Amino acid sequence: MGLAWAISIHKSQGSEYPVVILPLYMQHYLMLSRNLLYTAITRARKLAIVIGSSKAIAIAVNQYNQKKRYTRLTSEIKLNG
Repeated sequence: MGLAWAISIHKSQGSEYPVVILPLYMQHYLMLSRNLLYTAITRARKLAIVIGSSKAIAIAVNQYNQKKRYTRLTSEIKLNG
């Protein structure tokens, strides 16, 4: 039997894992968003398990909070490209 580790979705960005278990509950209401759900599920290489209330999952799926990000990425690409 192998070791298991728990890390946040934010720390896992850019990585993949064989199995991801994602708990979604109403207690995490402020964090329920489609973007976070997508990020968590796409970290799974073989299996993603979502546990929690169907209400919390529905809120996450339907919550699209794309906030405008103010970065200089475009200008940096133009300068360095």
